[in-house]
Amino acid sequence: MKPRTKRTLAIVGGLATLAVATGLVLNAFRSNLVFFFSPTQVAQQEAPKDRAFRIGGLVEKGSIKRDANGLTVTFVVTDTAKTVPVTYTGMLPDLFQEGKGVVAQGKLRGDGVFVAEQVLAKHDENYMPPEAADALEMAKKGQMKSLNKQLPGQPPTPGAPK
Repeated sequence: MKPRTKRTLAIVGGLATLAVATGLVLNAFRSNLVFFFSPTQVAQQEAPKDRAFRIGGLVEKGSIKRDANGLTVTFVVTDTAKTVPVTYTGMLPDLFQEGKGVVAQGKLRGDGVFVAEQVLAKHDENYMPPEAADALEMAKKGQMKSLNKQLPGQPPTPGAPK
């Protein structure tokens, strides 16, 4: 073989190897990528049906129920606007409790129940994951807008836009 042919084959082989390696890395990255959704986004069907994602918000007061086996727990996650029922089998974090922030990772079943594979509780009084804090803030703003809408024949609400 001529040196020129050898060099061309080496370059083509190197490019093919690089393309395969890039494809494998991108595939692994895509399969491990997990997005965050608020309960409002899940209720609006923005969350994926066939892929794992994270849901975050507050554990609704009075919603924690444990099965007889002691490991399966159901609770409700809320962003103060919408709620999503969650079921989890396993040991919960020590700081997991009603009214506190939580982020759960798993998949949404067809019946609207989120099956968590992992549950994370906030670790102190001042911390909440930024995504969960943003979702709660947006939900509060959405509620305030709906409260500030004036009904016909009603006196104006103080602070409501005109």
